[in-house]
Amino acid sequence: MTMPPSLSPIGQAPAAPSRSRRGVVFILVLWICLALAGLAVAFGHSMMLEHRAAANSTAGLAAAQAVQAAGRYVRHVLQNNDDPGRMPDLDTYEAEAVEIGDAQFWILGRADDNKAEPVFALIDEASKLNLNTATREMLEALPRMTPNLAASIIDWRDSDSDPTPDGVESDYYLRLATPYTAKNSAFETVDELRLVAGADWDILTGEDTNHNGVLDAWEESTSSTNHDARLDPGIFEYLTVYTREPNRATDGAARTNINSNRQELQQLLTDQLGAPRANAIMAAAGFTGPQSRPQFSSTLHFYYRGRMTVDEFAKVDDRLTTSNAQYLYGLVNVNTAPAAVLTCLPGIGPDYADKLVAYRLGKQDELRSLAWVTLVLDQESALRAASGLTVRTYQVAADVVAVGPNGHGLRRGHFVFDLSGSSPVIAYYRDDSALGWPLGPTLRAQLAGFTQTEDRTP
Repeated sequence: MTMPPSLSPIGQAPAAPSRSRRGVVFILVLWICLALAGLAVAFGHSMMLEHRAAANSTAGLAAAQAVQAAGRYVRHVLQNNDDPGRMPDLDTYEAEAVEIGDAQFWILGRADDNKAEPVFALIDEASKLNLNTATREMLEALPRMTPNLAASIIDWRDSDSDPTPDGVESDYYLRLATPYTAKNSAFETVDELRLVAGADWDILTGEDTNHNGVLDAWEESTSSTNHDARLDPGIFEYLTVYTREPNRATDGAARTNINSNRQELQQLLTDQLGAPRANAIMAAAGFTGPQSRPQFSSTLHFYYRGRMTVDEFAKVDDRLTTSNAQYLYGLVNVNTAPAAVLTCLPGIGPDYADKLVAYRLGKQDELRSLAWVTLVLDQESALRAASGLTVRTYQVAADVVAVGPNGHGLRRGHFVFDLSGSSPVIAYYRDDSALGWPLGPTLRAQLAGFTQTEDRTP
């Protein structure tokens, strides 16, 4: 039997791969599969992050629009207030969890006492001390205030370049690492205090770092607090630059200057109280002859000298003035100011401040005129305080906090509305979103879909 001829290389059958070669191929395939799986996981994670970012961005936009919508809503509330010159009653507007599409907003208020959770309401700017009209003595009476800062505030706003005792002028500021000069003009915002010498952050904000009016747990745990479980706010809480009251009646009618318009005063008293009582008041006040022109330091001065009753004065108070100025600046609303602000005013101090706050609780209908303070203060104290007090307000703040869908996208805006003109206007707006969560732990848990079970009993 003959053997077949040898096959050429081209026609030769391939040799079977060895086990080692098959193992290498298998390992390469595994690595490729692992790499592809890793890419898929990374891509999926990236897409998940993109989805979350897009959702958060959408929520943030919704919340930002809700803040602006809240501003328009508050303006409408103020414009349609049935009681001009007074804070709107909380029953006439919504301040909690107001829905705007998929978003919600809250209007942060301020409590009269320490609370564990925020309160929700509009804020009366006239309940604060005006930075541009307060004297140094009044400023020094504020909590946390120092004599150096009070003096430097006076130097910052006055028109000269001469430092007051304990104060500083431009020569101090020009030596700073980033030099600037003293303004020597009125404060335009309370935030300008950050530029004033001695205005440390601890003085400005105190324990209320996020400016929500309550002591949050994380604030209480910091080293800057006194750990007494009570909020100790900084001076930002008590200061404003916006208080301006039109020198006219709340219905728009002209007021009568009791120092110059004797006939108008006589007619006003006659119309409201009758001729016999009007004549008796005018005589007691010093209008004893045709040419007599007694002068009064305030409308309360006229009230005392005329021997009027509280009810009588309430009928004419809104129509009386001692000034011909178009506006009255820096008046503090004794109906809404906290004790810390009332303490700063001449004639009041800490003892009377607490008594005024205690007396007015639950008596809003009885506080229509300034005469009610005479039921708390002695005559000398009332007359000293009278020129700086009012029972009206024409500037209202709305501290608006909003969240978008699913409680995401926190945004916060601080509005100040001026009502001293023909219609409410926004005098100031500030974005406070960077201050962090201000709505307290209960709302945060609710928005996150959890039930708050923490025991917050002090």
